[in-house]
Formats: sequence, C-alpha cells, structure tokens
Amino acid sequence: MKLRFWILVSIVAVSGFSQGMLLPLIAVIFENNGMSSTLNGLNATALYIGILLVSPFMEYPLRKYGYKPVILFGGLLVVVALAMFPLWKSFWFWFVLRLLIGIGDHSLHFGTQTWITSFSPENKRGRNISLYGLFFGLGFATGPLMTPLVNINETLPFILSSVLCLIGWFFLFLLNNEFPEQDLGVNSFRETFNRFSKAWKYAWVAFLPPMAYGFLESSLNGSFPVYGLRIDLNVGFVSILLTSFALGSIITQLPLGILSDKFGRRTILMIVLFLGFLSFTIASFLEHSPVGLWLCITFAGMAVGSTFSLGISYMTDLMPKNLLPTGNLLCGVFFSIGSLVGPFVGGLFIQFFESISFFNVIGTILFLIFIILSVFGTRTATKTVEN
Repeated sequence: MKLRFWILVSIVAVSGFSQGMLLPLIAVIFENNGMSSTLNGLNATALYIGILLVSPFMEYPLRKYGYKPVILFGGLLVVVALAMFPLWKSFWFWFVLRLLIGIGDHSLHFGTQTWITSFSPENKRGRNISLYGLFFGLGFATGPLMTPLVNINETLPFILSSVLCLIGWFFLFLLNNEFPEQDLGVNSFRETFNRFSKAWKYAWVAFLPPMAYGFLESSLNGSFPVYGLRIDLNVGFVSILLTSFALGSIITQLPLGILSDKFGRRTILMIVLFLGFLSFTIASFLEHSPVGLWLCITFAGMAVGSTFSLGISYMTDLMPKNLLPTGNLLCGVFFSIGSLVGPFVGGLFIQFFESISFFNVIGTILFLIFIILSVFGTRTATKTVEN
C-alpha cells in the first residue's frame, strides 16, 4: 500500500509541475508576442473548459476499466500534448492543446484522488489527502521556475516537462490495477446525472470548499497582479506575495489534514475559512504597508491553502462508498467552476468597483462559505450504500 500511495502522489506532483509551468510560461510567450491580456486570459481558461467537458464521461470508464488505465490515459495525454507545443505557435492550436491537458490532468487527478480516498482508513484520510494536496502544491509551486528557460530556447520548457511527465508515467506500470466499489446502472449519460444528484444530496456542502479554492487560486494568479499594479505595488513584490501564499499553504497542508482526522473535517474547515476571511479583510486595510500585506497574504495561504484537500476529505466522510467516484468527480467540477469564475469576477470588480478592495471580494466569498458550513454542514459520515 505504501508504494502505491507514494507513486500516486508523485504522479500528482509531476502533474502539478506541468500546470504550474504552463500558466506563466504561455502568458510570458504571448505577452512577448504582443497578444492582448484578454486573449491571453482566454487561452488560460482552456484547461478548465477541458475539465468541465470531460467530467460527465469519466465515471463509466473508471468503473469498467479500473483506476490504473484511467490514470495511464490521462498521463499519456498530458505527455503528448506538452510535446506538441513546439510544433506550431498559434493561439487556437495552443488552446486545443491546453484543453487536452485539462482532460488528461482531470483523468489523472480523478483516478488518483478516488483511488487514495477509497483505500485510506478514516483515521488517516485527512493525512493522506493532505499529502496529495501537498505534493500537488510542491509541483505547482516549482513549475514557474521553468519560465526563465524561455530566454534560452522557447521550446526547452515544454520538452523538459514532457520528458519529466513521461518518466513519472512509466512508474504507473509498477502498480496493480484495482476497481472502485461496483454499482449498477452507470453505463448511460442519463444515469451519470442521476448519480450527480444523489451525490449532491449527500455532500453538497463539501463541494463548496474546492470551489472556493478554485476561485481563490485563479483570481489571485489572474486578477491580483492587475490590481496590485493599480495600487502601485511593483511586479516583483506581487510575485513575492503570490509565492508566499503558495508556500503558506504548503507549510500547513499536512498539519491541517492531521488535525482534521482528530477534530473533524467540518470544524477545521470552518476555522480556516474564518481565518482566511479575517486575513483578507485585514489585508484590505494594509494595502500600502508591504510588511503588513505580506504577513496577511502568507497567513491567508496557511489558513485557506488546504480548502481543496480538506473539502475532498469532508466529501469522503459524507458520501456512501459506492458514490465516491461521483463525489470526487464533482469536487473537480466545482473547483473548475470556481477557477473559471474567479478571474472574471475579480476583473469585474477591479474595472467597475474601484472603491472596493480586491481582498474584500475574496474575503466575502470565504465568509459566505463559512456561514453555509456553520448552518448546513452538520452531517457526519453516512456509512451507507446508496441503492
């Protein structure tokens, strides 16, 4: 079991690395070629569109073929797509490749996530999922370090990341295939949506933290740099703030997962969401204090940087075991919805509501989800099988 776990989280780290590399790398390449920021942002949404497009079709192959083939398919699609970027530098060609990477990454994450949640005992579930989140975060944080290689050769980062993903992909062959708990009636598109509604009934509150994290991550990376420049922060300091947020989330990922095993997922989620709300609210008053702003953003990362992995663990507590694949799928869907909405809402407020701080927008979202969890998030693990 230990070998299986470490291979799976290592694959996730490589996937995080490729995602973390692509966002700034393609943005820099397009910017250097004079492309507008609007088109640049539109190209970045392809990844999340790919996730949403493939989601309704993912559960049937997982149940029919098992975890390993789904992860292998996703990993290979990412490797091939990354290797194809140097072939033709075109907005729409790269859009399609990013869409394919979204499909591949989602297959990979859906397979690994569901596999880990299915074999993790309840008293170690938070720890295991937090390690999953930690490895993805480490990969995602180191990915942007490939961006300066574009000054040596524009194709070099794509080739190196493709080779790295291929090496990780080969390790999957060491694993024995396993299947999720079987269930009847998943061979039709209609039944997939019936299962979505069943999963929603059991654990809808658990899908909100992943959505909040998607909103947070994409708005911070996509909209905050624009806002930072408008309030006279320099580019270097903006990048320091974003790195500090990412490092803060890495530092507390595992401790928060372990605490959630001990004190309950809902309790820890409510605490971190409220602390995140406080951090961003205080940041709105300290926008012109570099030290104060850095402290707030770092602390916010330590608080809410684990909301995605905690949300998955919470969903697993609430969901009948035979609906776990559906629940994991919906966590990915809601994360993608948050990721798509984040830059749009952030940009809207920056453009039309100049008197409102960008940090207040994020703080309000976190506070709303804190209230919803306080009021509705009272259920514990169902321990049942949905018929």
